[in-house]
Amino acid sequence: MSERQMQIGEVAERTGLSLRTIRHYEEVGLVIPSARSKGGFRLYTEADVERLMVIRRMKPLDFSLDEMRDLLEITDRIADADLSPTSEERERLRERLDSYRKIADARCETLRARLEMAQDFAATLRQRLEADA
Repeated sequence: MSERQMQIGEVAERTGLSLRTIRHYEEVGLVIPSARSKGGFRLYTEADVERLMVIRRMKPLDFSLDEMRDLLEITDRIADADLSPTSEERERLRERLDSYRKIADARCETLRARLEMAQDFAATLRQRLEADA
């Protein structure tokens, strides 16, 4: 039984990404449609949707396209049973993956601090409005 394939519109709806963004990610090689229909439409699988969701989650953490590409390559190589990396290579891949995890953790902490400052500012504005009422 073959995997269900979706056109780009459904993928956009499921991922919350615009058609333009999905096409851009294809142009820069982050995601490649699994197939094309007879009419030439891009066809995506569930795995493609999952890959786009990973990319979407990286975006707010300001990962560059090169970093996204590298990170996806690492996860692809770890997951690809056909490549079957040696234990030494697997360890190197895991170390690279861990370095990205540390970067993501640090960027999340920075975003939490920025959010806290923004919430403090919004609270200050509310207090001023209430004091003036």
